[in-house]
Amino acid sequence: MEAGSDFPETRFASLGEDRIAYQVFGEGDIDLLYTSATGDPIDLRWEWPAYATFLRRLGAQARVIMFDRRGSGSSDSASGESLPSAERWADDARVVLDAVGSERAVLFGSADGGPAAILFAASHPVRTRALILAMTAGVVSAEPDSPEATAAVDSTATAEFVAQAWGTPALAEFTMPDAARDPAFVRWFGRACRLSYSPRESSTLIQWETGMDVGGALGLVQVPTLVLHREGYQAIPLDHAKYLAEHISGARLAVLPGRDGYIFTEPAEDGVHHIEQFLGGLDGMTESDRALAAILFTDFVGSTNHLSALGDRAWRDLLDSHDVIARTAVEQHGGRLVRTTGDGILATFDGPGRAIRCARALGDALQPLGVEIRAGLHAGEVENRGTGIDGIAVHIAARVVEAAAAGELLVSAAVPMLVAGSGIEFDDRGEHQLKGVPGTWQLFAVQR
Repeated sequence: MEAGSDFPETRFASLGEDRIAYQVFGEGDIDLLYTSATGDPIDLRWEWPAYATFLRRLGAQARVIMFDRRGSGSSDSASGESLPSAERWADDARVVLDAVGSERAVLFGSADGGPAAILFAASHPVRTRALILAMTAGVVSAEPDSPEATAAVDSTATAEFVAQAWGTPALAEFTMPDAARDPAFVRWFGRACRLSYSPRESSTLIQWETGMDVGGALGLVQVPTLVLHREGYQAIPLDHAKYLAEHISGARLAVLPGRDGYIFTEPAEDGVHHIEQFLGGLDGMTESDRALAAILFTDFVGSTNHLSALGDRAWRDLLDSHDVIARTAVEQHGGRLVRTTGDGILATFDGPGRAIRCARALGDALQPLGVEIRAGLHAGEVENRGTGIDGIAVHIAARVVEAAAAGELLVSAAVPMLVAGSGIEFDDRGEHQLKGVPGTWQLFAVQR
């Protein structure tokens, strides 16, 4: 393929009414899903010679899959419910992987594509063969007293600057200072940004993403992981890469020369060499029965009073109706109904955004039956055991629902950081003792 004249055909995969633009090229028995930074549409990547050379080298070793996330580039804007950006990215990725017949892929996440790739690897271990992270971070924001707070403040300031500089030479000079010495690169880079998002759209997306914290998912990544970072990259300091490598089991950190946020700009050879070595060393299939999940419990409010008022037969009919409605709600929101609990459910979801919407929909659907529910949600590690699940996270979610009031959906502190940008708001309910769980736990109520 020659840069600018010969490049893969852009195709479309369908997700409901939305179409997602993707390309696939290359050879080899490894599938690699490559996702780059915001402002990098797939149709323009081949027009910059150094980028085209980098992609061809990836394609010499793997079948490379690329897509424009919904809302950017040649893909449709996302219709239907507003989901956290990482959950929407995971939907897009699964649809594209299915469209090209890929059962398991190496995920390559750069810049703000990194957190979504981390969550995908943690939530979908069966579909993830390995993980490559380049110039990215797992903790974008943090509490003021936390070890990551200083970097988080810098990230917020960076996000504000990027929103103002979008599509202008100033953004290229800040994020790609070495490559920006070439005026032709600055023009190509600015055009790529403008054809991905408008300035207002980019500002909204960046504000969403600076609220995301996937640090809790790092310990659940169980696949071979390579972390690449340029030593002089000022937008995301090297400490972020060190944090990733320290908290992902077995991860290898490679510090690269240069100051640019793209791995294909000069000096590029070290980074490409590390990637080729990493891909060449992958063999066998790493299986894991552990995964990150959003765990939802619900139960009836005043079930004893219901039983006394209705009698055994009517109560059983009510429970049967509840089970049908609950199963439908979970399926409609992309979850897995693990079991019914007599007067409630245990269900898991790939992300907490869907779990919250499912709990709301279930509560609304049960109101005509005279049933009010309470719900509790926690995001954490689960161990899959046949048709069931196990682990301390399940126990925590069960205790969270016990603390909820009638009609209330309580969530653990792990949840708000994962749904940044979805429009879901929370009220702080303070710290709680959860029976059988050490320490105190801060809980939040989802606002209606």
